[in-house]
Amino acid sequence: MLPVSKLLRIAKIVCVGAIGLMALLIVIGNITDYYTNYQFVVHVLKMDTVFPGSQIQYRHIDNTVLVNAAYIFIIALEALMAYCCIKGCWSLVKKLNSNGVDFHAAKNWAVAGIIAGIIIWFLGFEVIGGEWFAMWQSTQWNGLGSAERIVNFLVMALILLHLKETEHAA
Repeated sequence: MLPVSKLLRIAKIVCVGAIGLMALLIVIGNITDYYTNYQFVVHVLKMDTVFPGSQIQYRHIDNTVLVNAAYIFIIALEALMAYCCIKGCWSLVKKLNSNGVDFHAAKNWAVAGIIAGIIIWFLGFEVIGGEWFAMWQSTQWNGLGSAERIVNFLVMALILLHLKETEHAA
């Protein structure tokens, strides 16, 4: 059986690698099927499915150039997240058998990727989309549940990534 510290390192690597793969698949999907998720962005920004008579519809964005720019910005952040997490995973794999200081130092790219994900799904989807553009009011174009699921995993992975590794006597 592997020591607890090695298993914990492997768990960290697996989490960061899985996050990187998820982000990469999202980027590939958003690029190869651009208009599917583009419609989601269009409707959230247009605020065309918020409660009738809502007094906050002045916030809507109905400019095609701005909507495309917002969507491309989201995809770019997702690509950055994928790159950082995949690079972070590889850095951690290379330091798997190193001392604690070197392994900890290899976490920087992974942390950067997870932060990018938190920016996308918490700041972007939950705060800006959910609150400013009132996505929570829409029954059809509401991505808050998915965003929350992703943010929860990202935060748990960030916590796991920073757990101290110690050897326990048998």
